[in-house]
Amino acid sequence: MTILISGACGFMGREVAAQAKSSGIDVVCGVDIAAGVAPYQPDFPLYANYADAPKADVVIDFSNWKPGANVLDYATKYRVPVVIASTGLTDEQLHQIAEASKVVPIFRSGNMSLGIALLRALAKKAAGVLGDAFDVEIVEAHHNRKLDAPSGTALMLLDAVKSAYPDEREAVFGRHGRDCKRQHQEIGMHSLRGGTVTGEHEVCFFGTGERIRISHSAENRGVFAAGALRAAAFLMNQQPGMYSMDDVVGQL
Repeated sequence: MTILISGACGFMGREVAAQAKSSGIDVVCGVDIAAGVAPYQPDFPLYANYADAPKADVVIDFSNWKPGANVLDYATKYRVPVVIASTGLTDEQLHQIAEASKVVPIFRSGNMSLGIALLRALAKKAAGVLGDAFDVEIVEAHHNRKLDAPSGTALMLLDAVKSAYPDEREAVFGRHGRDCKRQHQEIGMHSLRGGTVTGEHEVCFFGTGERIRISHSAENRGVFAAGALRAAAFLMNQQPGMYSMDDVVGQL
């Protein structure tokens, strides 16, 4: 398997490159809008745009999806699968991904950790069992450089919890003011930013006289890089369509 790393100069791009090298996976090249100006220069060819990049077997994308840097054009041109680990995508970008998945296999997840996939399943199960007797709040924490809030992982957890209820639940993003009494249908979402936190997520269930907390902490970026490489290997044998970490977990 050969890979192209999109967002190669970023922290996650570097981690993917390091793990690929240690695993004997060939990095054909990287693409990053900071090519030629970033302090970090990899030991593989680096391009500022996808039009100049040669074909790889699969793309791993940890970029920021800046305008004009469209990894989907590259993927559909060469008919290669894409692992999209970028978060904070717009509705228009998500639509573009869905359209491209009709042509190539696309794996998209707000978090590449197997542990988070398990947390998502446990949170959904807990919400279904506990039902209306418990209030739900989701808390996430990340380093002070993270751009989007709430995190893509927190939104994944929100979707999982909401799907467990027969009626509609409303996400409330933070609380502020003098009239913030919690409503029955609410699911609270809270984002913390500071320091060098790699990633922490907690789903809290508050009942009468008892509390349940299900949490996951990532100690380093290596877990996300390993998950992305695992997803890339998984995609090599798939037909066009949308895939997620649930599909990978299902094969373990």
